[in-house]
Amino acid sequence: MNSTLSFPHSISISSISHLPSPRTLSPPRCCNSIPSQDMEAKPSQGLYPLHRCKTIHLVRHAQGVHNVEGEKNHDAYLSEDLFDAHLTPLGWQQVDNLRKHVKASGISNRIELVVVSPLLRTLQTAVGTFGGEGYIDGVDAPPLMKAGAGDSDRPAISSLNRPPFIAVESCREHLVETDEDVLWKPEVREEDKDLAARGVKFMNWLSTRKEKEIAVVTHSGFLYHTLNSFGNDCDPAVKSEISSHFANCELRSVVLVDKCMNGSDPPVTNYPGKIPSGEDLPSDIADEK
Repeated sequence: MNSTLSFPHSISISSISHLPSPRTLSPPRCCNSIPSQDMEAKPSQGLYPLHRCKTIHLVRHAQGVHNVEGEKNHDAYLSEDLFDAHLTPLGWQQVDNLRKHVKASGISNRIELVVVSPLLRTLQTAVGTFGGEGYIDGVDAPPLMKAGAGDSDRPAISSLNRPPFIAVESCREHLVETDEDVLWKPEVREEDKDLAARGVKFMNWLSTRKEKEIAVVTHSGFLYHTLNSFGNDCDPAVKSEISSHFANCELRSVVLVDKCMNGSDPPVTNYPGKIPSGEDLPSDIADEK
């Protein structure tokens, strides 16, 4: 895809076919609030082992030229010319503001991996938000983004002091006829239910990663249909927090829980006890002895 030519050596590409077979990812259970005096009440919170949880920072790309044209005529979203749209000047301002936020909040220091859709607008958003500082001539490292990439007036962005990036096909917008888009046709698009299934498969793949804090830069439709698969047993307000439509360059942080043993990371904060070993009976039994 021509958008990746501006990012020649710094972002690895992962095909959708490399993801593991999907396993059911059950939504977290939650019930409505119950009076505290009801001693038989079920908890309205979820409780899970820490090592089976990951923090995922979900980001929709900043404003692209297709968004501007789509506001005028919705059919523009089906235009082949705008399929791999680049960011607008306003979009780059949105990226700059998001970058300031992730730095001020400390998110940028905790991110261990950035997973990004391989389309130009998401690559620009990801690199502009989570990439290194401005590229300095003479530094012995390839730039993460070349100067002027994607019809922008942006300087090169350094590949130093930043998390690894992976471009993954399975988190891009509605897929078309072929992965190479050779037979791109606006009328041949993935159905919403298939997009949602692909999104759940993608979340399952995230749960197998060793990283505990991951940023995902993707698209509105992918986020909306994927996240609507979650939170169905939660209070409607919580469900809305999870799955409502994203604005351009919006970031939401969620916790992904591996409830199906997809991952294999051992707990690093648990302590086994009995060191040194000794008799370990409950107090009521010990009193009888």
